Amino acid sequence: MKKSKRTMAERSNTLRAAVLGSNDGILTVVGVLFSVAVATTNTFVIFVAGISDLFACAFSMASGEFASVSSQKDTEKSAVEKERELLKTNYDDQVATVASFYQERGVTPETSKEIADELMSKDPLKTIVRVKYDLELGHYMSPWDAAFSSLIAASLGGLFPLVAMTVLPTNWQWPGTIIAVILSVGLTGYLSAKLGDGLVKTAIVRNVIVGIITMIIHYSVGILLK
Repeated sequence: MKKSKRTMAERSNTLRAAVLGSNDGILTVVGVLFSVAVATTNTFVIFVAGISDLFACAFSMASGEFASVSSQKDTEKSAVEKERELLKTNYDDQVATVASFYQERGVTPETSKEIADELMSKDPLKTIVRVKYDLELGHYMSPWDAAFSSLIAASLGGLFPLVAMTVLPTNWQWPGTIIAVILSVGLTGYLSAKLGDGLVKTAIVRNVIVGIITMIIHYSVGILLK
């Protein structure tokens, strides 16, 4: 049996998890790197701290996405089952709901009733869940897709500051890491705005400011504990 194509909502959910995972990976890893690098100049120690945090962050983000999207999927399935029962016990009201849906969008009452009758005669469950919940029957958010995309994105995001701090020459470690973080969080801000149809400039500036604040806070923590 040929597998149906994923809906836009399913693809967007996977991309959302990836963008959030990447941003969290960048900020979490740079936070640890800055705190540790202030206290010691031992590159190996800094690397071990950074790579440990990278893995912890990636798996934490993945497990969080899995739990969150699993809950969403359960809610969607529950809504579908509820509508399946209502179609058996209260079919006329369900038809009226569909007709009302089209009336609210400017269709005349007579035409709305005709549309509702035709759609409900073909596939009542598919029609009612789309009208009430904007769901495509059989297409549920995948917790595994969200978890894996978040895991990979968080890992890749954390590599930006980790590589900059541990691979660049000593005199370039700090400025290089700061530049890497600013560019990478700016990119995730851009992607999140594009994905959510938001304001690109605002999202980039907001992410960069959060990134800078994160670095300042953790640098200060490192100074205090040194």
